[in-house]
Amino acid sequence: MYGLLLTILVLDGIFLGVVILLQSGKGGGLAAMGGGSAATEGILGGRQATTVLTRATWIAGSLFMVLSLVLAIMSSRSTQPTSILRTETTPTTAPAPEPLLPGVQDATPPPATGGGDTGGGGGGGG
Repeated sequence: MYGLLLTILVLDGIFLGVVILLQSGKGGGLAAMGGGSAATEGILGGRQATTVLTRATWIAGSLFMVLSLVLAIMSSRSTQPTSILRTETTPTTAPAPEPLLPGVQDATPPPATGGGDTGGGGGGGG
């Protein structure tokens, strides 16, 4: 549904651009606001005749705005906001520690703690 509406929006935007470019210039706009009688004609003048291109522009523009609003609402509803403080972690099962019982020997011997001559420097004789 989202892809279909997005495709319609893109096609409507292209159609709107073509319709706007096909219209003839009205010969006014901001350039006519400098003064003279053209400015008062544009503001106080009567309503101009509505052409097919003008009507198509209004319809395509309205459709573009409605589709944009619908797609914005659809895209915001698809992803729910998540908290950065609460993280979902999967519980890992660590092996249970073995109890240490007095008098039970461990399978690995404890490391040697000094006590013996390891060769090296001492000895003296002369």
